[in-house]
Amino acid sequence: MRRKILIAIAIILVAGGAALWWAMRPLPVLTVTTWPGAYGRAQAAAQMRPYAAENKVDVRIDLWDGEIAEVARAVSTGVYKGDVIDFELPAAIAACRQGLLEKIDPAILPPGADGVAAAQDFVPGAIGPCWVASVVYSQVIIFAPDRFQSARPGALADFFDLAKFPGRRALQRGSPKFNLEMALLADGVAPDDVYNTLGTPGGLARAFAKLDSIRNAIIWSGSAKDSMELVRSGQAVLATALNGDVHDASLRGFKPGVIWDRQMYEMDVFGIPKGTPRKDRAMDFLRAATTSAPLAAVASWVPYGPARRSSMPLVGDNPELKIPMRESLPTAHFETAFPVDDGWWLTHQTQITARWQAWLDRPTPPPAKGEGR
Repeated sequence: MRRKILIAIAIILVAGGAALWWAMRPLPVLTVTTWPGAYGRAQAAAQMRPYAAENKVDVRIDLWDGEIAEVARAVSTGVYKGDVIDFELPAAIAACRQGLLEKIDPAILPPGADGVAAAQDFVPGAIGPCWVASVVYSQVIIFAPDRFQSARPGALADFFDLAKFPGRRALQRGSPKFNLEMALLADGVAPDDVYNTLGTPGGLARAFAKLDSIRNAIIWSGSAKDSMELVRSGQAVLATALNGDVHDASLRGFKPGVIWDRQMYEMDVFGIPKGTPRKDRAMDFLRAATTSAPLAAVASWVPYGPARRSSMPLVGDNPELKIPMRESLPTAHFETAFPVDDGWWLTHQTQITARWQAWLDRPTPPPAKGEGR
């Protein structure tokens, strides 16, 4: 009898010890690299922490500044700071071309909350060979509402119509991207033909000719925020700006008119560095984080549209500010949205930039009557 009791006690102790070890065992680790600021905090609240809780994973957050060299070092040395990385799309395309990212099988992506297959649910360009998009942001056109009382501009072409909408226009001079696409779209080129047209000498000349038509009404700025300030201060009546900056300005009391027609959108995307030992877990996170509900939750925090259409009905008010977010999101105004082809720009950037700089360096004539303030 005593022997049986001792055996029973031993079994209980072993089972208890095993249960204690199981309860106290270290959780598997996954590190997600993202950006400092509001966007990174939104991802932590909407994607990282919910995944960690549901899957019993220690999800750690690392911050970076977007330098591909950091990814290249990780792949070459085998020392990985992050297992999943949030990229701006141009960087993801470049890293993919350099063989720095794992290939992603689109079949791992589940359908949207409404049952639509992922291939149709994600916006164009969101699924690539090495990336899956999380959010959409765009360049829009803004205008000073008090300058246009009887008729307000409402289309991209209005930016180039000095007769109907006189006044100075603010454009960013740092890159030809956006400016040249705008010019061709305003000149009647079909969206699907923009990059084929821009890739020809005649098409490039056509874009510059359209910009020449408003050249003496342009105020050049250094950034989207600077352009918006030119409208706020009354120095310009129209400008190009990033939708996130427009949202932030509205919170501070400046609410310009917004033209969503032919908004030019880009994306932030998730990629996985080549060779990470946590590849399977990283793939599982990427799949879960880009389902409908987490993407909607991110958009409830920051004014970036979810990359899935099925996420839009799920977007709520900002949890802290208690304000509606949908109208600030690019994907709420997507009927004529234009996808910027960052792959095309990576191939043609050097050549086009040289032509752009030469055009900028030409003397600008003074504004004609009616084209100033």
